[in-house]
Amino acid sequence: MTYRFPILRYLAVVLVMTTAGSAIVNLVEPATAQERVERKSFLQLLFGGGNTPKPKAERPAPRTSRVKKPTRNVAPAPPPEPTVEKLENARKILVLGDFLANGTADGLRAAFEQAPGVVVIDHTSGSSGLVRDDYYNWPVEAKAIVEEVQPSIIVVQLGSNDRQQLLINGEREDVRSTNWLAEYEHRTQQLINSLRARNTPVLWMGLPAFKSPSMTTDMVAFNGVFRKQIGKAGGEFIDIWDGFVNEEGKFIFTGSDINGQQVRLRGSDGINVTAAGRRKMAFYAEKSIRRLLGDATSEDIETLDSANFPEIFMPPPPGENTAVVRTLPVAMTDPELDGGAALLAEMPATASLVRSPRDKLVVDGILSEAPAGRVDNFDWPPGSR
Repeated sequence: MTYRFPILRYLAVVLVMTTAGSAIVNLVEPATAQERVERKSFLQLLFGGGNTPKPKAERPAPRTSRVKKPTRNVAPAPPPEPTVEKLENARKILVLGDFLANGTADGLRAAFEQAPGVVVIDHTSGSSGLVRDDYYNWPVEAKAIVEEVQPSIIVVQLGSNDRQQLLINGEREDVRSTNWLAEYEHRTQQLINSLRARNTPVLWMGLPAFKSPSMTTDMVAFNGVFRKQIGKAGGEFIDIWDGFVNEEGKFIFTGSDINGQQVRLRGSDGINVTAAGRRKMAFYAEKSIRRLLGDATSEDIETLDSANFPEIFMPPPPGENTAVVRTLPVAMTDPELDGGAALLAEMPATASLVRSPRDKLVVDGILSEAPAGRVDNFDWPPGSR
């Protein structure tokens, strides 16, 4: 077949080639192609056009659903307890000493927080002791503090910082050497004398165990000095050792608080004391303080007068009171009740009008008759004797 018109022949060739090309593209392109290829019409093949890309449809933003969190019914925090106003003439507890004494003062404040008749006054110096009197001279400073505060009870706790050499007669003495202990006892006695000038009761708090075994050994020796010296002065030594060691006497970080619950008592350094430990130290002194202050420690007290505000004082040291009048023993059978000049053990035995069953058995060898009805009464018939 021959085409008369050349243009028609050209168009036929182009049409055949386009159809073949489309078939090849369809074979090569996978059926799962994401984009669809748009076929061009005959006029687009002749004159072009149809290549403008269609704008991509914008995907709608995903909807975010806000999930409402369930609301919890949290109970409101209880209101803080009102601060108790202290009475004008409240008993003053003066606390003196180092950083441990500062903790004891905190514990005593908590113990008597609701007591209007008791106020705790803290006059501690954390790095002080009895060795470095050039840093803080307690015998001198304490006397001035006591005169200023005029406390009813004095609580002392010292010694934790005293593991240092002492300068004695120009020579340095090691801790717990013979000369060191003698000088340390002397300084302790000086401090106690300055505290008891007004005959105020003095409670000397003992030292607890520490993490370091060598430090614990020194604390045991210091406690022995304090116990001896405060006993001579008529004061009271408060032993807290058992509250900070286990059954084997070893240092513990965790132990029972004042309510018997297991809590952390000591800091991670094995030296400092936690809030629960401070309260526990004060607990040991609290019993003696309540005994000395009487009704003044009550939370219901409104006024302090002579009825509930007895005068307290520290008893004099043993051997200082020479005005004691001793009464001789008096025999109850003495008609004049004067006892004479002889002790009861040296007086002749008085004859008794009625001999006891023991005298009958031991002296006379006579066994007393058993009462009727008792198991060792063998009378028959009963009551025949």
